[in-house]
Amino acid sequence: MRFAHVIRPGSDDPRLVLVDGDDAVLVDELFDGAPRRLEDLIAGGDALLDRVRETADAGVRHPLAGVRYASALLNPPVILAIGLNYAAHSSELGLKTDSTPTVFVLWPNSLTGHDATTTWPRSLSESVDYEAELGVIIGRPAKDVSADDALDHVWGYTVVNDITARDIQYSEAQWSRCKSFDGFTPTGPFVVTRDEIPDPQDLRIWTVLDGHTMQDASTGQMVRTVATLIAHLSKSATLLPGTLISTGSPGGAGYSRDPQVFIRDRSTVTVGIDGIGELTTHCRIIG
Repeated sequence: MRFAHVIRPGSDDPRLVLVDGDDAVLVDELFDGAPRRLEDLIAGGDALLDRVRETADAGVRHPLAGVRYASALLNPPVILAIGLNYAAHSSELGLKTDSTPTVFVLWPNSLTGHDATTTWPRSLSESVDYEAELGVIIGRPAKDVSADDALDHVWGYTVVNDITARDIQYSEAQWSRCKSFDGFTPTGPFVVTRDEIPDPQDLRIWTVLDGHTMQDASTGQMVRTVATLIAHLSKSATLLPGTLISTGSPGGAGYSRDPQVFIRDRSTVTVGIDGIGELTTHCRIIG
């Protein structure tokens, strides 16, 4: 199943839809008490998801044309990001892949949706880069789970662009601020349920910046698999339903190119993962 948060013409309120090709069903119209947000659907567990599945065929189809998209998750309990999880990316940035995962937190103000415009002042950074990443959404609480059982705690998957101000990244000891400007974490447009992705380590992941392919890799190149990351993170903290884990980016960053390639004023960047979707961001640099 494929879900999204959409904002219909004349409204500013995101609503959860079940996507069916070029059409969508408003989930909150399916039955009394049906969820309006993805977080509520996740909180309802398998029983609520099954009820949505069983009633979806009777739902009214609405065209997706003309809608705006909100973030894949609107209020996740936390956004955990993994750095240096592809050897090619670590090498091109001149950074060492540690013996344990590099983990940092992204701020919720950075979330935005597909086809949105992200704006930042030139005075803050002119070295802003793209990073295509697989987003993993936790469905059931995970505490001290094994890698063998970890994927049972996944609800679904989405696409993330971990936009990064490289000059700030290299000037500070932590990476949260350089990746958490307003709108620096586009997600979506779709969330696919776990059953749609038999193997999260067998997905093509790519980035196109202003018409040029910059990243083209496979999630199979991760240093640590999705299951390994969940197991590691769950040792120290309970991963709550709705937690978003951004699992790292492959090689091809603009920072490492000669000459360097950064996001410019009026750039358009699209990141995609086969089987999940394509996520586009329009960029404006002010000043």
